[in-house]
Amino acid sequence: MKDGHYFQQVYDVTCLIPEGRVSTYGAIADFLALGSARMVGWALNNLKEERAFVPAHRVVNREGFLSGKMFFNPPSVMQERLEKEGVKVKNDKVLDFDKIFWHPRILDEL
Repeated sequence: MKDGHYFQQVYDVTCLIPEGRVSTYGAIADFLALGSARMVGWALNNLKEERAFVPAHRVVNREGFLSGKMFFNPPSVMQERLEKEGVKVKNDKVLDFDKIFWHPRILDEL
């Protein structure tokens, strides 16, 4: 599979995460059945300027930590964007993670 096709699938699913909610690298990888959480992170890390509309700030690690913040410039942007959407973050971790977690499999339930 070409990276571009996989990347686009990751971007498409990421764009479905509702504002004020978060998902995880692993949940996206599981839903796509195409690879690992690391591959999802790699795809999001390779976002180009023309795909700035992809809300990568809504993707966190399985424990709710902002593990991808170092790929934002500056790193504080990830938290700022989440907080602007009403997501509370403390010490680089999403508060009430279980309540605002969104899994793409909900698409299969529609």
